[in-house]
Amino acid sequence: MAIMAEKRDYYEVLGVKRNATQDEVKKAYRKLALQFHPDRNPDNKEAEEKFKEATEAYEVICDPEKRREYDRYGHVGVGAGLGAGGFGGAAFRDFQDIFGDFSDIFGEFFGGGRRSRGRGRARRGDDLRYDMEISLKEAYTGVEKQIDIPRQATCDTCKGSGCAPGYAPETCPQCEGSGQTSLSQGFFSISRPCNRCGGAGQVITHPCVACNGAGRVMRRRKVGVKVPAGSMTGLKLKVSGEGEAGFNGGTPGDLYIVLVVSPHPLFLREGDDLLCEFPISITQAALGTELQAPTLNGSVKLKIPSGTQTGKIFRLAGKGMPSLRGYGQGDQLVRVVVETPTKLTPKQRELLEEFARVSGEESHPQSRTFFDKVRQVFGA
Repeated sequence: MAIMAEKRDYYEVLGVKRNATQDEVKKAYRKLALQFHPDRNPDNKEAEEKFKEATEAYEVICDPEKRREYDRYGHVGVGAGLGAGGFGGAAFRDFQDIFGDFSDIFGEFFGGGRRSRGRGRARRGDDLRYDMEISLKEAYTGVEKQIDIPRQATCDTCKGSGCAPGYAPETCPQCEGSGQTSLSQGFFSISRPCNRCGGAGQVITHPCVACNGAGRVMRRRKVGVKVPAGSMTGLKLKVSGEGEAGFNGGTPGDLYIVLVVSPHPLFLREGDDLLCEFPISITQAALGTELQAPTLNGSVKLKIPSGTQTGKIFRLAGKGMPSLRGYGQGDQLVRVVVETPTKLTPKQRELLEEFARVSGEESHPQSRTFFDKVRQVFGA
C-alpha cells in the first residue's frame, strides 16, 4: 500500500503569513510562478512540482470561502479535487490580474515583446503633423499656401512590395505562412510571432535595391493647403491622404496642419473681436476731433467727442475677424490713450499754466469726483 506524502501548509508554500492580504498573496504567487514555471525550467520535474504546489496553494488562499474552510479544517476542509495541480478556477481567472498584460509575461518567459505587425498585411500609413505660421491679415482674409513636406512614399521601383522587379514575397519556410510559431510545455501552449518573418508569414529573398526591401522611400512633396477666413491659433486642418504611404497596399495616412497666428503690431485678438490702442493728444481729447482709425481692411473714420477720457473704448461694428462658422463678423474695439506731452516750449508751458489757473476744478470732473470721495471717507 502506497503512502501519500503529506501536503505542506499552503501559507508555507506561498511564503506568506496567515493574515496576509490578497495583494500579498498574489505577489507571492507571481514570484513563485515565474521562478518555477515549466517553460523556464524545461525537463525539470522538481520545478514543475513546485509550480503545481504553488498553483494549488494559490487556488485556495486567493478564494475567501475556501480560505476560511482551510483555516478552520486544513486540507480536509477544501477537498481532494485540487491535488491534480491543474491551472484552473481562481488561479486561471486571476491570471491576467496577477501577470498584467499577456505580452509582459511572454517577454519574461521568452525575452520577446508585443506581436510585431507583419510585412505581408496591408496597413494604413502614419499621419503627419505640420505647424504652419500665418499672419493675422492672412487669418482675416483666408489664404492658400503651398508647403513642402518630407514623407515616406511608396517606392516606384517595386510598387511597395519590397521585392526586386520580377520577384515576389515567398512563404516563410519556418512558420509556413502562418506568421506564428507555437511553444507547448507544461500547462501552456503559447503562440508568438515567427522570428524569421516577424509575423508576416512571408519573406523577401530578393529585396528591391531602391528601397532596400522596405517598400517605401523618403521623398519631399508640395501640398496645397486652404486656410479659411477667421482661422485662429490651434486650428487643425486635415488634408486626407497626404500622410505617409501605407504598407503593402494599405491606404495612406492623413496630414494635419496646425495653425499658429503670429502676433500683430497693432491688433490684439479676443475671439472674433480685435482690440487696438489709439493715441490722441490732450487738445484732441478736450476739444473733440475726427480721425482715421486703422483696421485690417483699411482705415475708417472715428469721431472723438469733446471731453474724451483716456481708456474710453469705441466700438467699430463688423470690423473684427470673420466667424469660422461662416456667418457674421466680430467688432473692432478702439481704446483711446490720451498722451501727455513730455517736452514743452516756454510758450506752451505759459499757456498751460494759464489754462490751469482759469479752469479750476470744473474742467476736471473725474478729479473732482475722486477728491469728493476722499473727503467723504477721511472727513477732510
